[in-house]
Amino acid sequence: MNVGDRVRLLTGTEEGIVTRLLDSELVEVAIDNDFTIPVLRREVVVVAHEEGKNFDRAAPDLGPGQAPGRNANASKKDKTKRPGQSPAGPPRPAQPSLQEALAAAASSGAGMAKPAGIVPGAATGGAKQPAAAKGLFLALVHQSPELLGVTLINNTEADVLFTYGEETSARPYRALAADKLGPKASTKPLSFLHLKDFETWPAVVFQLLPTRLNGDAAYELLTKRQAFKASTFYGSQKPAPVIGKDAYLFQLDEKAAAAIAPEVLAQEASAPAPTAPAKPAGVDAAALKAQLSGDAPAKPAAVVAAAAPAPAAPVVAPPHEVDLHLEALRPDSKEELSNTAILRLQLDAFEDALSRALATNMHEIVFIHGMGNGVLRKEIHRQLSRNKDIKFFEDARKEKFGFGATLVRLK
Repeated sequence: MNVGDRVRLLTGTEEGIVTRLLDSELVEVAIDNDFTIPVLRREVVVVAHEEGKNFDRAAPDLGPGQAPGRNANASKKDKTKRPGQSPAGPPRPAQPSLQEALAAAASSGAGMAKPAGIVPGAATGGAKQPAAAKGLFLALVHQSPELLGVTLINNTEADVLFTYGEETSARPYRALAADKLGPKASTKPLSFLHLKDFETWPAVVFQLLPTRLNGDAAYELLTKRQAFKASTFYGSQKPAPVIGKDAYLFQLDEKAAAAIAPEVLAQEASAPAPTAPAKPAGVDAAALKAQLSGDAPAKPAAVVAAAAPAPAAPVVAPPHEVDLHLEALRPDSKEELSNTAILRLQLDAFEDALSRALATNMHEIVFIHGMGNGVLRKEIHRQLSRNKDIKFFEDARKEKFGFGATLVRLK
């Protein structure tokens, strides 16, 4: 299931479009009357393209480049004519055969017979429509009266590599899609926007890179950020190329991508690298880096007088009995600490002593935590139970410590 799929609710007769994937189990569905509801994935089913054939219903309207079962956005209302019903309006003229159409196209002299059904100007209503503009377009196409699908249209002869993202006040950029779009094609809806939320719409960001197989030039990357304002948005509705529908249309390549000639690329490749600062005499930077990364012998000949790292201080074993009382940890401090700060100080001392005991291979260690309210004891036992280097732990000698100490036996 994907964004743009038309689905039916299993618990009712409503149909809608998937507008967002909320999580692995939940999707947002826009019902045909334009309100959105969260629905469990297991409670919806995708409306298949074959449904119109099997049940004599209107099949989903698939746009160019869209596949059955994906982005099906036709209305669920049946507007088709059943067999036997008389069509409303005058009958359509018979379509000419392929041979008749070819003969008509080849004929140019006066008095030549025209094939039946071909009427000059009939396809355009008597007026020739202007050619669709060339270029790359952002089209907001109505999926329903209030729901718009964000679509990329490529009305050029080249392939286009593109990325799509959105910018909001809460998040500077969020990448949503990346793909390759062929010539004279459109994408499925990349996202959906509600007209009722117009004031909070994100700004959309496209990155576009035209490309031609076996072409003789590379092209620069185009980046276009499109924000929406009411003063200009509603006047942008016009027929969109390729998809043949009215849409809110914005051209993304007002300035076409500049071609990079091969000789320019060759010049950039052969340009000398910037001069690096002089290295100290006797030091080979590459050899030194290899030495530090462990990929070279212990003492390469090219490295002389390299500064040796300072030796790490040896780990000192903790005492056999570690007192975690505050007066033992800070005997001279008169600062008043909160209970949370005291607990953090005691746990830090416990973790430090335990790690040093493990590092110096001690067999056992005793932590004196006292009785109190038991918070420190419970936290120490919780950490010890998760440590794989602990053989076992138990209350230390009760005759000496009572229940206020824990003996830890190390592996």
